[in-house]
Amino acid sequence: MAGEEEENSSKGFKVLGILDVQNTPCAREAILHGAGGSLVAGMLHFLATSRVRRSFDVGFAGFMLTTLGSWFYCRMSNAKLRMQQRVIQDGLKNKVIYEGTSLDPTGKPRLETPPGPS
Repeated sequence: MAGEEEENSSKGFKVLGILDVQNTPCAREAILHGAGGSLVAGMLHFLATSRVRRSFDVGFAGFMLTTLGSWFYCRMSNAKLRMQQRVIQDGLKNKVIYEGTSLDPTGKPRLETPPGPS
């Protein structure tokens, strides 16, 4: 029983049998944006022309364009964010390693205090 529950919860939802929406970053949002884009494009075309078949084609094209555009934008944003995080982590690691040495990345020279009267 417990094995079946774990198997069902890890399956996820697949679109066309290839895209696992639950485990793929940006997939859910891209498909939702595509659905909205298809509705808007199809309905506007239908209201303008009253041609059902052509409106369906326009709606499908709107789905594809909106889904792909949203997918690529989200993936690029995620890649940019990961790169920024990596640069920050490397900088913090180098700061910890080189702090207090002559190779300190902050470039602050250490001032020697002259011996004063004691």
